[in-house]
Amino acid sequence: MNMYLVKEKLYCILTKITYLHKKNITIGKNVSYRSCFRLQAAGSGMISIGSNCFFNHGFGAYSFGSIKIGNDTIVGENVKIYDHNHTFSIKDRLIRESGYNVGKVEIGNNCWIGSNCLILKGAKIGDNCVIGGGSVIAGVIPSNSIVKRNDAQIIENIRYSEVADIKKE
Repeated sequence: MNMYLVKEKLYCILTKITYLHKKNITIGKNVSYRSCFRLQAAGSGMISIGSNCFFNHGFGAYSFGSIKIGNDTIVGENVKIYDHNHTFSIKDRLIRESGYNVGKVEIGNNCWIGSNCLILKGAKIGDNCVIGGGSVIAGVIPSNSIVKRNDAQIIENIRYSEVADIKKE
């Protein structure tokens, strides 16, 4: 076994020990994950992960409210889930001192969340959904749906202004 795999397995074992002992985080049976797996539930935040789930490198879930992931869900690399957002509309107060708006995130059973997705407060993804890589989800996705990211590039010609002829002297 090469040294990289040994280090990765050791990191995963240490990560599991660190996060399974949090009283407000529950993880079902047969959950597997790769390096940089991070679960943080602060205050009254709750994170619940169902059974038979897989999380690729760089997954993070951060809760002040509630995050629930159903059974048999697979998650690509660098996916982040937040059930809260900074409050920023308090006059004469720095954003970092203004607190958070807290909500819920729910992901159903048998979902595939593609790499580099961002799942935000208020997201409710039904069962049997595929969320395309790079998507940002903050609303309701009905069961049996596919979300495709649409980053249509807009390419336009430069609009030159009309310039009077310049006479050479």
